[in-house]
Amino acid sequence: MDLDNLAIGLICGVAVMARGAMLIPDWSLMPSSPSQFSSLNRWLRQFASLPEPAEFDYPFARSDIAMLEQVEAGPVQLDEQTWDEMLLDDYHMQLADQTSILGQQRLHQRLASGMASAASRARITALLAAPAQQAALEQAMRPLRTADMEVAALLCGAPPSAPPWWSRWLLLPTLVLLVALLAAWLVAPLAWAVVVPVWLFLMALQMRFYDRCKPWARSVFTLQQILLVHGRLGALDSPFTAQLREGVRAAGVINRQITPLGWIKMIPLLSEYDDWLMLGNIRRYFHSLRVVRRERAFLRQSFRLLADLEADVALARHVRGRPQFCWVQEADARQLSLDAMVHPLLGGAMPLSLRLDGRGAFISGQNAIGKSTLLRGVGLNLISARAFGFCYAQAAHVPMLPLYSSMQNEDSLDGGESLYIAELRRARELLALAESGEPALFLIDEIFRGTNHLESVAAAAAVLHSLAARHLVIVSSHNLVLGPLLEDCLAPWCVRRDDAGALQLAPGVLQATNGIALLAQRGFDAGIADKAGRVFDWLSTHMAQPADCGGVLERA
Repeated sequence: MDLDNLAIGLICGVAVMARGAMLIPDWSLMPSSPSQFSSLNRWLRQFASLPEPAEFDYPFARSDIAMLEQVEAGPVQLDEQTWDEMLLDDYHMQLADQTSILGQQRLHQRLASGMASAASRARITALLAAPAQQAALEQAMRPLRTADMEVAALLCGAPPSAPPWWSRWLLLPTLVLLVALLAAWLVAPLAWAVVVPVWLFLMALQMRFYDRCKPWARSVFTLQQILLVHGRLGALDSPFTAQLREGVRAAGVINRQITPLGWIKMIPLLSEYDDWLMLGNIRRYFHSLRVVRRERAFLRQSFRLLADLEADVALARHVRGRPQFCWVQEADARQLSLDAMVHPLLGGAMPLSLRLDGRGAFISGQNAIGKSTLLRGVGLNLISARAFGFCYAQAAHVPMLPLYSSMQNEDSLDGGESLYIAELRRARELLALAESGEPALFLIDEIFRGTNHLESVAAAAAVLHSLAARHLVIVSSHNLVLGPLLEDCLAPWCVRRDDAGALQLAPGVLQATNGIALLAQRGFDAGIADKAGRVFDWLSTHMAQPADCGGVLERA
């Protein structure tokens, strides 16, 4: 039985015996249902100043999860638009299931910075081969999931300010107050002239630091769990915890130094009096702050070791049993090969294969067949390859390049920006990144759909040709004329269904479109479909499949 439950039991006994000192308690007053017992439990905890039991997996804000990457300011390989378009928040949530804030922050940092390492790959491989040891690690790290405050900024960012010199003497005004109260009560009523200003001084200090003590107590709780888990893992006879063994003793010492006295909180209302009359919370705040400042290097190392280990455990749990999983092999900047690739966020996704050698890809296909999903699948696999070293495919040879996308440009009423202006702004950003000289990979979906067809094709051809001259570009579009226009730098690929209805990615440009056929399927009458068909036939003779356009951009 832990101390909290023991205290509640003692209080229950005292409460029952207090009913007129009866020898036989009135059992009708005892809780008779789980909800009543829960209410009594909660009331007793409040009466005894006991904290509520810690809950698992506190829902952290995105800014908290990104804090480690922000404070360490590593090389970011994904801008915000690419992050959103690749659905990386959803992907991160899937990876970080049953993971504390430490592991969540490390996974986010790897995704943003592309920090796959040989050591992480070796550990994940070993964890996949040892499920029993992985289960033991997960059990030992379970207390980390009760943390409800991130501490990356505290440990890895700027150090906290030093406590003021007078913080070591906070018991002195309390002693003066007690002496003055005793004197006023026994011998010297004039001592009230001392009691009142000292009491006001204590109240002023409490109001000055109260808002600072509350979040700090949550940070200290997180540090306590880190030190507790450090000790638990270091005590395990496991090759995965060898780096933690040396600091087991130090972790225990520091944990005891920053842990407040537990017996104070077990006595009814004593903790509140301790805070308001003896400045207990402020004294604990300054004391633990001094300990954290003194031991910050050890705490930071412990934080990083646990975050790395928990991230690798989460990744091993994520990929275990996946049929589409492989370790990647690095390819040249202009080569890419993904065999039987799937999108990890789509259950039951059909595998597709894509191979590029020297040129990027122009992808066409009928409406709603999955071109955008294919681009996101490729992008997410490339990000996973850079961040973790694996892909969701049977085999993968990919370049370890920064990735940038343009897939969901939208107009903005607040910013006074039309769709086409938003597309132009993003295209200019991509061109600026391309001109920086660093090799990169660009994913673009339906470029310049915000203007008329002729200008859309013209602007798209110019921008894509410039990007693809020096970088690997994968683009999808319904403007099929871009296929032959850009064939010198983008290999044409078409997403289609085979006779069995399965998706496949084959060389070439889409031949049979379905935009007109969808009119009838969506309830338009035959007259509308007939008129649309006649206009389409007329336009097709002029633009859809031109006889000679391969050299237009070169001549320009």
